[in-house]
Amino acid sequence: MKALTWQGKRKVTVERVEDPAIEQPTDAVIKVTSSAICGSDLHLYELLGPFIDRGDVLGHEPMGTVVEVGSEVAELAVGDRVVIPFNIACGHCFMCRSGLQSQCETTQVREYGSGAALFGYTKLYGQIPGGQAEYLRVPFADYNHIRVGADLPDDRYLYLSDILPTAWQGVEYAHLPEGGTLAVMGLGPVGQFVSRIGIHRGHRVLAIDPVAERREMAERHGVLTYDLTDTVVDELRDLTDGRGPDAVVDAVGLEAHGSAGIGLVQQAVGLLPDAVARPMLDKAGLDRLAALYASIDLVRRGGTVSLSGVYAGDADVLPMKTMFDKQLSLRMGQCNVKNWVDDILPLVEDPADPLGVLDLATHHAPLDDAPELYGIFQRKEDGCIKVVLNP
Repeated sequence: MKALTWQGKRKVTVERVEDPAIEQPTDAVIKVTSSAICGSDLHLYELLGPFIDRGDVLGHEPMGTVVEVGSEVAELAVGDRVVIPFNIACGHCFMCRSGLQSQCETTQVREYGSGAALFGYTKLYGQIPGGQAEYLRVPFADYNHIRVGADLPDDRYLYLSDILPTAWQGVEYAHLPEGGTLAVMGLGPVGQFVSRIGIHRGHRVLAIDPVAERREMAERHGVLTYDLTDTVVDELRDLTDGRGPDAVVDAVGLEAHGSAGIGLVQQAVGLLPDAVARPMLDKAGLDRLAALYASIDLVRRGGTVSLSGVYAGDADVLPMKTMFDKQLSLRMGQCNVKNWVDDILPLVEDPADPLGVLDLATHHAPLDDAPELYGIFQRKEDGCIKVVLNP
């Protein structure tokens, strides 16, 4: 089959690789019909190379049709149309039963002290072949699927694999009061959905992003948007009686603007041999924290900062005095996709499309175009906000 493979920093290629097969009786194989490029895929493209091998298949936002099932699979049949959550969970351990599927005790990657295995996402998360490919093997398939109907287009359902539940969890973790004000840092795909979910729930939403096309998209959905300037935190504080918003969702994560020095350190570590770079990134890694610092500064006293953007540094410095003095709550974590699906599925199937799932993808393309589109997406060129590949 054809699949998108990692070949080095800022280098991905479409190659012929071995077709996936049933390895365990609980597996299934799907033929992928759509597979999106996620913002966190860019971390692999740019930063996390020491944890990837050349030829690893990327991608963790797929959906498609079941073409084969293992002997112990009871909930799926050939021909079923399914979305595949990005985290791989068993469904029956303590963590899964607690709604913490991203911490599944069956698939935890204990070698690296990580949570549940993920599709297409480095040794840190199990090095499981991903879904930017023509076919995908799905472990624990009875649990790791979302069965959907046959009538609506893929774009209605595809984002259930990751970014829509991630945004939903970000708003849930924000603990907003009724009619409260939510600020959103970053209007990439997750930030777009965070903003729309906030509007859908009756909140006032203020969002910050330096890219005009992203601000324009958000404004179509009733979001008040602001450019990333030196004075934007003060502007938003003035709009909230001088206090700041009730909660801030940081939908940017480790590749925020600013902190050029840390950016240079990240690049330097990436040039080291993998055996040296891995422990440095794993235990002494630093993130560019501009978005998080701004979130802590902006949120009102007693408010909540909710992190949907991915952070990976274990040596990051946080302003603990400020956080303690402001009596802030901080919530974060990989999304527990299956925990939120029942809440979201009716909304993506609603003819009114209240979350605007049909107004997100700016680029649809065949798998062969993926290498070029990774670069376009990273550089925020051509109005690129979300890429959907159709293998």
